[in-house]
Amino acid sequence: MQTRVLTGITTTGTPHLGNYVGAIRPAVEASRRADVDAFYFMADYHALIKSDDAARIERSRLEIAATWLAAGLDPQRVTFYRQSDIPEIPELTWFLTCVAAKGMLNRAHAYKAAVDRNTETGEDADAGITAGLYMYPVLMAADILAFDAHKVPVGRDQIQHIEMARDLGQRFNHIHGREFFVLPEALIEEQVATLPGLDGRKMSKSYDNTIPLFAGGKKQLREAIMRIVTDSRLPGEPKDPDSSALFTIFRAFASEAETAAFHQALLDGLGWGDAKQVLYERIETDVAPMRERYEVFMADPAAIETILQQGAQKARAIATPKIAALRDALGLRSASTSAAITASPKTVTKQDKMPRFASFRDADGNFRFRLFSAEGEELLLSISFADPKAAGALQKRLKTLGAAGTVLQIQPQGMTLELDGEQVASTPDYRDEQSRDEALLRLREALDRLAAQD
Repeated sequence: MQTRVLTGITTTGTPHLGNYVGAIRPAVEASRRADVDAFYFMADYHALIKSDDAARIERSRLEIAATWLAAGLDPQRVTFYRQSDIPEIPELTWFLTCVAAKGMLNRAHAYKAAVDRNTETGEDADAGITAGLYMYPVLMAADILAFDAHKVPVGRDQIQHIEMARDLGQRFNHIHGREFFVLPEALIEEQVATLPGLDGRKMSKSYDNTIPLFAGGKKQLREAIMRIVTDSRLPGEPKDPDSSALFTIFRAFASEAETAAFHQALLDGLGWGDAKQVLYERIETDVAPMRERYEVFMADPAAIETILQQGAQKARAIATPKIAALRDALGLRSASTSAAITASPKTVTKQDKMPRFASFRDADGNFRFRLFSAEGEELLLSISFADPKAAGALQKRLKTLGAAGTVLQIQPQGMTLELDGEQVASTPDYRDEQSRDEALLRLREALDRLAAQD
């Protein structure tokens, strides 16, 4: 079974070393594992909370996309998209807003910090605080829950938001009596979750203490590193590596052997200027090849746009049926669907025509089955199985799950059905999107009827 891992970066600035070490690098490394289904997105809706500079947001979206690709993200292996290209996310945000407790949002760290700042300066408690800032945790929950992410890599200051996403998903599940959402967990890398900036505080655009990853080239990288604040100990005097931002940053890039050597050199009195040069050279070794790729991507925005649109299509293949299920649960059905449901008997009897499975054997000797609607329409064709018991076990499982217990991936002409991260069946191809979407409703109804009978 694959673990779905989702992460993103707000598009309000130029990527820096903290972004790379704390989010991009571990995410790219995780994406190469066979047991990870990786989702990465640019959080440009979140950017609107923090910035009203349209040019800055537009530039940042391009720079962040180029950065992730340059860092080794393979769009063929992962789902890579812009948040604003997924209309299901704001719709889900509203669904979750309607079950979100105001008291929970009152306790959100960012909102409380803004209120405390106003109180300290004698302002009205909510002066300058937008509803966007207040609702930030709900939008973040929608980012996660829309794709049933199992793990979300975050810094320790973001753990509360993952807990809120769990609370919202759990509350929705409870209210509507079904497990619509996977409840996510925070994924923390203890050693590199937070990287110090030039002044020793957490590296953040908010503190203006960042070290650029690619912007300004190697010259700007070296100049920034040379500005890192150190204590007044002179060359020859022992330094305390464990209290040094230089050492913390070095450790995030170096091997164990390199880290041990640098640690000892500081204890032996290595001067701060020489230590900064060592740090620069170590980081440049990793960054230089990525910088070359970055510059190629930045020179071809059209290629980046194609990649992002393909990623959005993959993401919406998951989000669209998810939202369809939620709309159904909330009573937001089309009039024709509502009429059909109203006309249907509330209980299933043995005399009713039911959806049915039909097993068969392929020419190669393997076993497969089809799912037909009560009217005889083919809805699904399974993958092939060497063991007929495996095919039978899948049929039995599909009879109990209902539509909400499956993952339906939307394709241009049809759909695939997944369980535990693996494709197990597919629909026929349909002539157009409308036919495909109508078939989606019939398939969902068939799965639900089977589950009701079971």
